[in-house]
Amino acid sequence: MQLGALLNQLSDEGDAAAALEALGDVILLAEIQAMGERHEETPGEYVANASRRFAARADDEDWLALMTAIERADDPARVVLGRMLRWALAQDAAPVPVAGSCGCGPGGCDDHR
Repeated sequence: MQLGALLNQLSDEGDAAAALEALGDVILLAEIQAMGERHEETPGEYVANASRRFAARADDEDWLALMTAIERADDPARVVLGRMLRWALAQDAAPVPVAGSCGCGPGGCDDHR
Protein backbone atom coordinates (compact mmCIF):
# COMPACT_ATOMS: atom_id res chain seq x y z
CA MET A 1 0.00 0.00 0.00
CA GLN A 2 1.30 3.43 -0.87
CA LEU A 3 1.66 6.06 1.86
CA GLY A 4 -0.85 8.38 0.21
CA ALA A 5 -3.42 5.60 0.01
CA LEU A 6 -2.89 4.77 3.67
CA LEU A 7 -3.31 8.40 4.71
CA ASN A 8 -6.45 8.62 2.60
CA GLN A 9 -7.84 5.46 4.19
CA LEU A 10 -7.08 6.75 7.70
CA SER A 11 -9.14 9.87 7.01
CA ASP A 12 -12.26 7.70 7.37
CA GLU A 13 -13.14 7.31 11.06
CA GLY A 14 -14.33 3.71 10.66
CA ASP A 15 -11.20 2.63 8.78
CA ALA A 16 -9.04 4.48 11.30
CA ALA A 17 -10.70 2.71 14.23
CA ALA A 18 -10.23 -0.67 12.51
CA ALA A 19 -6.56 0.11 11.84
CA LEU A 20 -6.06 1.07 15.48
CA GLU A 21 -7.65 -2.16 16.63
CA ALA A 22 -5.50 -4.16 14.19
CA LEU A 23 -2.35 -2.76 15.81
CA GLY A 24 -3.15 -4.80 18.90
CA ASP A 25 -1.28 -2.37 21.16
CA VAL A 26 -3.49 -2.07 24.24
CA ILE A 27 -1.29 0.61 25.82
CA LEU A 28 -1.45 2.78 22.71
CA LEU A 29 -5.20 2.19 22.51
CA ALA A 30 -5.63 3.33 26.14
CA GLU A 31 -3.54 6.45 25.51
CA ILE A 32 -5.59 7.29 22.42
CA GLN A 33 -8.87 6.74 24.25
CA ALA A 34 -7.75 9.05 27.06
CA MET A 35 -6.44 11.75 24.71
CA GLY A 36 -9.51 11.42 22.51
CA GLU A 37 -11.73 12.01 25.53
CA ARG A 38 -9.77 15.17 26.36
CA HIS A 39 -10.50 16.44 22.84
CA GLU A 40 -14.05 15.02 22.70
CA GLU A 41 -13.12 12.55 19.95
CA THR A 42 -13.80 8.85 19.58
CA PRO A 43 -10.68 6.71 19.08
CA GLY A 44 -11.48 6.52 15.36
CA GLU A 45 -11.81 10.30 15.14
CA TYR A 46 -8.57 10.78 17.04
CA VAL A 47 -6.69 8.42 14.71
CA ALA A 48 -8.13 10.09 11.61
CA ASN A 49 -7.29 13.56 12.89
CA ALA A 50 -3.85 12.48 14.12
CA SER A 51 -2.89 11.20 10.68
CA ARG A 52 -4.08 14.48 9.10
CA ARG A 53 -2.11 16.54 11.63
CA PHE A 54 1.04 14.50 11.06
CA ALA A 55 0.72 14.91 7.30
CA ALA A 56 0.23 18.66 7.66
CA ARG A 57 2.54 19.56 10.55
CA ALA A 58 5.31 16.99 10.98
CA ASP A 59 8.73 18.47 10.33
CA ASP A 60 11.41 17.09 8.02
CA GLU A 61 13.04 15.14 10.85
CA ASP A 62 9.75 13.40 11.68
CA TRP A 63 9.22 12.46 8.03
CA LEU A 64 12.79 11.22 7.67
CA ALA A 65 12.40 9.05 10.77
CA LEU A 66 9.14 7.70 9.37
CA MET A 67 10.66 6.89 5.97
CA THR A 68 13.64 5.18 7.59
CA ALA A 69 11.33 3.09 9.77
CA ILE A 70 9.23 2.13 6.73
CA GLU A 71 12.31 0.90 4.86
CA ARG A 72 13.21 -1.42 7.73
CA ALA A 73 9.70 -2.64 8.54
CA ASP A 74 8.10 -5.98 7.77
CA ASP A 75 4.71 -4.25 8.00
CA PRO A 76 5.09 -0.63 6.82
CA ALA A 77 1.43 0.28 7.39
CA ARG A 78 1.70 -0.74 11.05
CA VAL A 79 4.86 1.35 11.43
CA VAL A 80 3.29 4.40 9.78
CA LEU A 81 0.21 4.29 11.98
CA GLY A 82 2.17 3.69 15.17
CA ARG A 83 4.61 6.53 14.51
CA MET A 84 1.89 8.99 13.51
CA LEU A 85 -0.13 8.20 16.61
CA ARG A 86 2.82 8.46 18.97
CA TRP A 87 3.78 11.78 17.32
CA ALA A 88 0.23 13.09 17.75
CA LEU A 89 0.05 11.95 21.37
CA ALA A 90 3.34 13.71 22.12
CA GLN A 91 2.12 16.89 20.41
CA ASP A 92 -1.17 16.82 22.28
CA ALA A 93 0.51 16.16 25.63
CA ALA A 94 2.93 19.09 25.26
CA PRO A 95 1.91 22.26 27.10
CA VAL A 96 0.48 25.00 24.93
CA PRO A 97 2.73 28.08 25.10
CA VAL A 98 1.07 31.31 26.12
CA ALA A 99 1.48 34.10 23.57
CA GLY A 100 4.35 36.37 24.57
CA SER A 101 5.64 33.92 27.15
CA CYS A 102 9.11 32.42 27.14
CA GLY A 103 7.90 29.08 28.43
CA CYS A 104 10.30 29.22 31.37
CA GLY A 105 7.54 28.58 33.87
CA PRO A 106 5.79 30.71 36.46
CA GLY A 107 7.41 34.11 36.83
CA GLY A 108 9.51 33.68 33.68
CA CYS A 109 13.28 33.56 33.71
CA ASP A 110 15.94 36.22 34.30
CA ASP A 111 16.15 36.89 30.55
CA HIS A 112 12.41 37.51 30.17
CA ARG A 113 11.36 39.50 33.24
